[in-house]
Amino acid sequence: MIEALVRLAWVCGFAFSFLLSGCSWTMAHDPPPDVIAALAPGGSLRAAINFGNPVLAQQDPATGEPRGVSAELARELGRRLGVPVAFVTFDTAGKVVEALKTGAWDVAFLAIDPVRAAEIDFTAPYVVIEGTYLVPSDSPLQTVSDVDREGVRVAVGRASAYELFLTRTLRHATLVRTSTSAAALDLFLADRLEAAAGVRQPLVGFAAAHPDVRVMADRFMVIEQAMATPKGRAAGAAYLRTFIDEMKVSGFVARALAASGQADAAVAP
Repeated sequence: MIEALVRLAWVCGFAFSFLLSGCSWTMAHDPPPDVIAALAPGGSLRAAINFGNPVLAQQDPATGEPRGVSAELARELGRRLGVPVAFVTFDTAGKVVEALKTGAWDVAFLAIDPVRAAEIDFTAPYVVIEGTYLVPSDSPLQTVSDVDREGVRVAVGRASAYELFLTRTLRHATLVRTSTSAAALDLFLADRLEAAAGVRQPLVGFAAAHPDVRVMADRFMVIEQAMATPKGRAAGAAYLRTFIDEMKVSGFVARALAASGQADAAVAP
C-alpha cells in the first residue's frame, strides 16, 4: 500500500513538473500582449550592447553591427516578441547604466550588482566570467590577496562590475579609475602602476601582446552576466527570466559563445 502511494506521488509530481515546464515553454514562445508592451513599448526592442566587454559583444568589422552572445540573444528575443531590434551601443557598462536615466533602452546585458539592482531587474546569469588582475611580469604580487596592501595602485574602468566590487572590498590598495577598461590598461603601462583589474579573457589577450606583463591565475570575483530591464516592467522581467533559462538549457548561449570565438567563457548553471 505504501509503495503504491509513493509511486502515485512520484507520478503526480512528474506530471506536475511536466505541466510547469510546458507552461514555461509556451510562455517563452508565445508572449502575451503585456509582455510585448513591457519590453517593446515603442514598437521595437531597444537592446543596449556594451562593446567594452568583448566576451559578450563584438563589432562586426565589415558592417559595424553588434555580434556575439548578447546580440544573438537580443535578436532571438525580438523574433519571439515579433518586433524589430534596435541596438543602442556603448563602450562601457557604466554608460549603459547611466543611459537608464533617459530611458534609452528596454533590455540590456549587464553584470549583476547590488548597486545596479536598485534600478534594474536582472534575470539569472547566462554567462559567468572572472575578474582578476594584470601585473608586471617581475611583480612580487603573486595572488589576488597580495594586491590589497598600502602603496598598490590598481587601474580600473569606472562603473564596471569589477570597479563596483573592488570599491566595496579593497581596504588598503588605491583604485585609479579611468573612463574605460581599455584606458585602464593604457594607464597601467604608461604610469607603471602595480596592477590593473579586468575580465580575464581581455587581460589574457593583452598579456599575449605585452610579454612584460602577466595575468594572475586566481580571481577576485565571479562576474555574473545577466539580461536586464528597467524596474517597473514586471511582466517583461518575468518573461526574460524564463527566456534566459531556456536559452541556457537549449544550448543557444553555448553556441553563440562558440560562434563568436568565446568558447572558453562558461555558461552559467
